[in-house]
Amino acid sequence: MPDTQNGNYEIATFAGGCFWCMVKPFDQWPGILKVVSGYTGGTTENPTYEEVCSETTGHYEAVQIMFDPRVITYDELLDIYWRQIDPTDPGGQFYDRGSSYQTAIFYHNEAQRLAAEESKRKLEESGRFSKPIVTKILEAKPFYVAEDYHQDYYKRNALHYTRYRQASGRDRFIEHHWGD
Repeated sequence: MPDTQNGNYEIATFAGGCFWCMVKPFDQWPGILKVVSGYTGGTTENPTYEEVCSETTGHYEAVQIMFDPRVITYDELLDIYWRQIDPTDPGGQFYDRGSSYQTAIFYHNEAQRLAAEESKRKLEESGRFSKPIVTKILEAKPFYVAEDYHQDYYKRNALHYTRYRQASGRDRFIEHHWGD
């Protein structure tokens, strides 16, 4: 990962259900340096996929995004994020059910927290959804990189990724609510 200490790059972390479906929407934008699938928000150090799926670690499947804020802003990332999820579903996302598939924005600093809260408020007030927005806004915790076979899944297993995404209902939901 590029150096974040010099202030040129920032990190954003989002949970939006299956992390396979959260990489491509961010990966295609200028200013995105890296999108990594992993686990965050839980108590077990270095959890495995099987442990996270067992619902015993408290982790979310998430993506961590390294970005250049001079090219793409955190607010733009929030907009991309909201357009990938069902923010009204407290039980998971599409066919993936359980706490590890719930939605959350993990903020890394006060500016991100305020931006996330403001974007959530605007979405709630927009009337786009008839149910309440349940996506949590949480302080970032350690992020553990998922196993290699989960990284860049949409590139490495394009056919399976496409079938999974279509069958899950995610694409229909996005089309219905956002028109894109």
